[in-house]
Amino acid sequence: MKLRTPLSKVRGLGSAREGVEHFWTQRLTAVANVILILFLVISLVTHAGADYQTVKAYLSSPMVAIMMILVIISGVTHMRLGMQVVIEDYVRSDGRRIAMLIGNTFFSLFIGLSSVFAILKLSFGA
Repeated sequence: MKLRTPLSKVRGLGSAREGVEHFWTQRLTAVANVILILFLVISLVTHAGADYQTVKAYLSSPMVAIMMILVIISGVTHMRLGMQVVIEDYVRSDGRRIAMLIGNTFFSLFIGLSSVFAILKLSFGA
């Protein structure tokens, strides 16, 4: 026995079957961010005031570069999902909501890719 009205069946409103995945991805990136941001803060504190060559040598280590890239990926993914929830909850106009969701995705991609590029450029000796 289903508790859906005939009108809701016609409109096709209901679960898009993506809520659980979105929920878990946001929670997993939050947990990953706790660990990764701790690494980032320790790296920043230990290299505060260091010259360019010292920071470049530190970032050229493969493990450090990988950790920094993970910080970026996890942070940007978490940011995009969080902004998606805010946009979906508070933007009423369908056209504006879709435009903002597309803008959110492209902004996140731009920030993420340019940050990863900067880390790779430094780590490979630019």
